Amino acid sequence: MIALEQVEVRRGTACIIQDLTLSLTPGLVHVVIGPNGTGKTTLIRALFGDLPISRGGIRIGDQALRPNSRLGRGQAWRSHFAYMPQDTHLDIALTALEVVVVGRLGRLGLHIDDETLELATQRLDAAGVLHLADRDIGTLSGGQRQMVLFAQVMMREPRVMLLDEPVSALDLRHQIRLLDLVRLETRKRDLATVVVLHDLNLACQYADRLIVMRPGASAIMGAPTDLISAALIADTYGASVEILRDGRGNPVIQPIGSLGGDPPPVPPALFSPGA
Repeated sequence: MIALEQVEVRRGTACIIQDLTLSLTPGLVHVVIGPNGTGKTTLIRALFGDLPISRGGIRIGDQALRPNSRLGRGQAWRSHFAYMPQDTHLDIALTALEVVVVGRLGRLGLHIDDETLELATQRLDAAGVLHLADRDIGTLSGGQRQMVLFAQVMMREPRVMLLDEPVSALDLRHQIRLLDLVRLETRKRDLATVVVLHDLNLACQYADRLIVMRPGASAIMGAPTDLISAALIADTYGASVEILRDGRGNPVIQPIGSLGGDPPPVPPALFSPGA
């Protein structure tokens, strides 16, 4: 169990996260949603130790990250995590296969054996990008880099998987592939997984628990079926929606318009004869 206790994170004088208390459960996918600027990426970076907390604590087992602690910068803390940041630009002269192998170097030192190369090949294949194994990472598209970096994440042996907008540059097919893999790896390896997503319907489809970051209010966490309502979306996003249900009972969010005014009219030119 990973516990956050009254965590506060500041950037300069601005308080980005305030009084956040929640628990992350192994074997579950926790999806973080919320408007821009509510601290989704800040939460991921604070967990990883990349941003210091100014109040409260984060506990993993017998280790606790506290304000002004150097623990978050050390290998002992970060070894608990596999982290895929939002920015996937890599200014390094490595092939896709070599990038994936790097995911194991912290544990293996500089020794790379045939077993490691075979595992890296399997991870690229699972991510659907084995055909890119010999390509320079700098020549790949943003979406291709995301899939390669997720293959690298799967090479690690963490307790917690942190993914910041991992599908932002992916087409629908690869979004589904990656999130299916996230769920599979989470279950198989009993990971506590935290994923930031902007697509609310994908979030409801794949989350065991939603963490809703709300402007000017405390974050809340719960199962999508229990948490998602038209009122919550209106309060959080300032948007008017209708909540439907798919065949498995998951919420499906149908936009109606932004609050405070009617949606803009459709240009007449879009109504062409025979359309």
